Formats: sequence, C-alpha cells, structure tokens
Amino acid sequence: MVGWAMNASHRLKEVPAHRVVNRNGMLTGKDHFDAPDRMQQLLEGEGLVVINNEVQHFRDYFWDPSIELKIP
Repeated sequence: MVGWAMNASHRLKEVPAHRVVNRNGMLTGKDHFDAPDRMQQLLEGEGLVVINNEVQHFRDYFWDPSIELKIP
C-alpha cells in the first residue's frame, strides 16, 4: 500500500521516497526513479549499504510503526 501511495510522489523532493523498500529490504521501487541506480545512491548517501538491490542489515533500520506507536 505504501508503494502505491509513494508512486505518485517519488519526484517530490520533500518526500523521501527512496527510503521505501519492501519488507525484506529490497529496492523494489528503483524503477520509478530517473536513473536505475538513483535510489541506491540516495540510500548509500545516508550511510546504508546496498548490495544486489538489497539493504544490508535491514533489520537495524526497519521502522515498525506498531512499536513506535505502541500498538498491541
């Protein structure tokens, strides 16, 4: 669902669409950027390591809204 919502906004600078990866850390939205490696470049610019279109150590970066929002 997030991917569909982000699809229309990936070119807006104020929306960090490059941070939206699938639940396994794969860069499934990379084809929506101007260059095929742009999503990876942006993530690596933030200090993440991406190998074969997959964020390494993804669990260290994963945002779980149920934890942050304290949803049982």
